[in-house]
Amino acid sequence: MPHISIKMLEGRTDEQKKNAAEALKKALCEAIGCGEKHVSVSVSDFTAEEWQEQYRIEIAENPDIVITPDYKPEDLL
Repeated sequence: MPHISIKMLEGRTDEQKKNAAEALKKALCEAIGCGEKHVSVSVSDFTAEEWQEQYRIEIAENPDIVITPDYKPEDLL
């Protein structure tokens, strides 16, 4: 039942999103040993302004974050 949620700045094509989702699905299956039929992936686009709040919720204040990015979200504005 693993679910991957991709959140990114808007501007990528549907093909790029699909390619990223497929690559992450395959990598996850290899890493944890599950079948591809059990994995779901969602992709959400955000403007740089919208990302400020999402960054706070999803990254800065998320106790479950495993990898932290090396940038300041305000630098995207």
